[in-house]
Amino acid sequence: MSSGTRLLGVDYGNVRIGLAVSDPDRRIASPLTTYEPKGTQRDITYFKKLVERENIGLIVVGLPVHLSGQEGEKAKEAREFGQWLGSTIGLPIVFWDERFTTVEAEGHLLSAGLTRKRRRDRRDRVAAQILLQTFIEAGCPKKSG
Repeated sequence: MSSGTRLLGVDYGNVRIGLAVSDPDRRIASPLTTYEPKGTQRDITYFKKLVERENIGLIVVGLPVHLSGQEGEKAKEAREFGQWLGSTIGLPIVFWDERFTTVEAEGHLLSAGLTRKRRRDRRDRVAAQILLQTFIEAGCPKKSG
């Protein structure tokens, strides 16, 4: 990962994918957008443009593990997506435990007084921000999950 590149946090879901980015110094994560998959070719084009536009050097994909630490079907889907994304755009992927990020994101959005619709529209990107920030605070480890 070259100096000055940013991190992309991905909160994967079948319907919506929350995205967040770090600053170039990799100290602060910010919510970016929520992407709704549109088919393989359009998804490839979208992510390639995003990586170029945001100067991404590493992708952190949230891994939804159970409280016991075991992986279930959702974790398998997140791993498959992450592996597809990494091989498609040629960047390294790190999987990071995302337990409670959606719940935490919902709590922040509720305390901000947002309506149900506005919370739904923002929840995934805020969850991606939280998972990316925890990754940054852990020292951006090269290997995980």
